[in-house]
Amino acid sequence: MMEQNQHLSKTAEAQHSEKRKTRNYCNGFKMFLAALSLSFISKTLSAIIMKGSITQIERRFDISSSTVGLIDGSFEMGNLLVILFVSYFGAKLHRPKLIGIGCFVMGIGSILTALPHFFMGYYRYSKDTPINPSENSTSSLSTCLINQNLLLNRTSLEIVGKGWEKESGSHMWIYILLGNMLRGIGETPITPLGISYIDDFAKEGHSSFYLGNLFAVTMIGPIIGFLLVSLFSKMYVDIGYVDLSTIRITPKDSRWVGAWWLGFLVAGLISIISSIPFFFLPKNLDKPRKEEKASVSLPVQNEEKSQMAHLTKQGQNVSETVAGFFQSLKNILTNPLYVITLFLTLLQASSHIGIITYVFKYVEQQYGQSASETSILFGFITIPTFASGVFTGGYIIKKFKFTLVGIAKFSFCSHMLSFLFHLLNFALICENKSVAGLTLTYDGNNPVASHINVPLSYCNSGCNCDQSQWEPLCGDNGITYISPCLAGCKSSSGSKKSVMFHNCSCVEVNGFQSRNNSMKLGECPKNDQCTRKFYVYIVVQIFIFFSSALGSTSNIMLVFKNVEPELKSLAMGFHSLTIRTLGGIPAPIYFGALIDRACMKWSVNNYGKQGSCRIYNSTLYGNTFFGLTTGLKLPALVLYVVLISVMKKKYQGKGIKASENERKSLNEANLEPLSSDARVDRETHI
Repeated sequence: MMEQNQHLSKTAEAQHSEKRKTRNYCNGFKMFLAALSLSFISKTLSAIIMKGSITQIERRFDISSSTVGLIDGSFEMGNLLVILFVSYFGAKLHRPKLIGIGCFVMGIGSILTALPHFFMGYYRYSKDTPINPSENSTSSLSTCLINQNLLLNRTSLEIVGKGWEKESGSHMWIYILLGNMLRGIGETPITPLGISYIDDFAKEGHSSFYLGNLFAVTMIGPIIGFLLVSLFSKMYVDIGYVDLSTIRITPKDSRWVGAWWLGFLVAGLISIISSIPFFFLPKNLDKPRKEEKASVSLPVQNEEKSQMAHLTKQGQNVSETVAGFFQSLKNILTNPLYVITLFLTLLQASSHIGIITYVFKYVEQQYGQSASETSILFGFITIPTFASGVFTGGYIIKKFKFTLVGIAKFSFCSHMLSFLFHLLNFALICENKSVAGLTLTYDGNNPVASHINVPLSYCNSGCNCDQSQWEPLCGDNGITYISPCLAGCKSSSGSKKSVMFHNCSCVEVNGFQSRNNSMKLGECPKNDQCTRKFYVYIVVQIFIFFSSALGSTSNIMLVFKNVEPELKSLAMGFHSLTIRTLGGIPAPIYFGALIDRACMKWSVNNYGKQGSCRIYNSTLYGNTFFGLTTGLKLPALVLYVVLISVMKKKYQGKGIKASENERKSLNEANLEPLSSDARVDRETHI
C-alpha cells in the first residue's frame, strides 16, 4: 500500500512537472511570436520610411538621384556582409539573442541615419535665404536693377558663405549611407532565424498558421510607415528651430524638405524596443516529454564516445561539407530550369526595385503632387491591392491544382497582364511645363531647342542676374519664370509667403507687355489635362500591382520546385543572394543615373558644385523611367516562354507529369503534395 502511494505521488509530481513545462513552453513561444511580430513591423516600417524619404534626403543634402540610389543600395550591401555568417552559424547559436542583437543594430542604424540633421546648419532652400531663416528672407530676394553694382552680389555671397562646413553639399550624406548599411546588417538575422525558430518549436502542423499570422501582422508596418512619411513630409525640416511663418515655400515646391529625420528616430526607437524581449528567451524551448526521456536514457559513456568520435572526424567532415557544398552549387547552376528562373526573376526584381525607389519622386515631379500626398496615396492603394493579389494567386493555384508547367503558365499570364497595363503609363506622361529660360526663351515667346545655356533676352539682359538661382514665379500667362530677376521684375511688395513682384518686363499677356503685371512666388500648377492623367495613372497602378502580386507566389514556387528536394534551401539562398547582389544594389544606382539625365535645372551648392535637381524634363523623365522598366520586363517575359518550353520537353519527354514529379520530390523530403491545403497556404505566406 505504501509503495502504491509513493508511486501515485511520483506520478502526480511527474504530471505536475509536465504541465509546468508545457505552460512555460506555451508562454515562451507566445512571447517569441509577439516579439518577432514587433520586429517584423519595425523592419518593414523602416523600409517604407527610407523609400518615402528618398526625395527629401536628395534635396536636404544637395545630391543627385544616382547618389541617393547608392544610399538606398547600401542596405543590401550591409545585408550581404553578414548573410553567410547568419546562414551558417545562426542555427547553431542562440537564435533569439541573435535576433535581439539584429533588432538593436537595426535601431541604431535608423538613429544614425537621422543624426546628420542635428549636426548641420539650418536648411537653406535658396541662395538668398539668410543663415537664420527667422529673419525676413523676402527682403533679400534679388530683383532686376538695371546696371546694378556687382559689389552687391559679392556682399551677398560673402554672407551666404558663412557656415559652409555645416551646409548642404557637404559629405554628411555618408552618415545616411552608413546608417542604412547598419540597418541592413541588423535586419539580416530576423527573417531566417525567426521563421526557423517557429518551425522548430511550433506544434506539429501549426507552423504555417503561425507564419500566416506573422506575415499578416507585418502589414501593420507599411501602413504606419506610409502614414508617418505623409505626416512628417508636411512638417518643415527645421521645425522647432525656426519661425515657420517666415518660410516662403510650400510642400509642393521642388525645394521643400520635410522633417525626414523624425521618421528614422521613430523607427529606430521601435526597433530597439522590439529587441528587448529576445534577450530573455531561451535558446531552445522545452522539448516534449518523450524526446526528453529518450535523451536522458542514453548512457553518459555513449555520449562521451560520440563526442570523441565527432572530434576525431571533425576535419574530415569539414572537407566533405565544403566538397558537398560546391557539388550542390554545381548541380543547381547546371539545372537549366533553375538558371532560367533565376535570370527572369532577377530582371523582374530589378524593375520592381527601381520603381519602388523612385515612384514617389516620379509622381511628385510628373503630376505636381507633394511628398505627403504621394505617400498617403500609395499607402492606400499598394497594401490592400498587393495583399489581395497574393491571396488570389495562392487561391487559384490551390483551387485548380496546377502542375509545374501550369504554375509557370499562370505566372507568365499574370506578368504579361502586368506588362500590358504597364505600357499604358507611356500614354499618361504629361507635357513639359512652360518655363522661360528652359523650354522657352526668357521673354516667353518662342520654344528653345535645348535648355542648356539659353541666351538672355532684351527684357533681362541688363539686370546682371545670377542664372544659377532658382526662385520660381508664376505669371498670368501660365509661364513659370526662374527668378524675379530673370523675369525682369523691378520691385516687390508684401512679406513672407504673400510677397508679390511688379513691373516684370519679360511677362507678356495675350502678346502684349504689361508694366503693371504682377507675379507670385511658386511654379505654375500643372494643366487640367495632366491632372486628369494623374487620376487615370492611379487606376492603372492598381491593376499593375494586383496582376504583379497575382504571380508572386508562383514565382517563388518555380524557384525551388525545379530542383531536387535536398537542394531547395541552397536554391532559395542562392536566389536571394543573386537578387540582392545584382538587383538590390545596382538597380537604384542606374535608375537614378538615367533619371539625372532628364534634369533641366540643377541647384548649385555652397561649394559651387552641382547639387540636386530642381525641375525635370517631364517627357524625357517619363520615357526614361518607363523605358528602363520595360527593357527589364520584356526580356523576362521572353524567358518565361523559354522556361515553359524547356519544362514541357523535360516532363513530357520522360512521360511524367509535372504534378507526379513534384509529389515524388515532396515525398522524398517528407513534405505534403501540392494539393495539400497546409502546404499551399505555407507557400502562399512565403
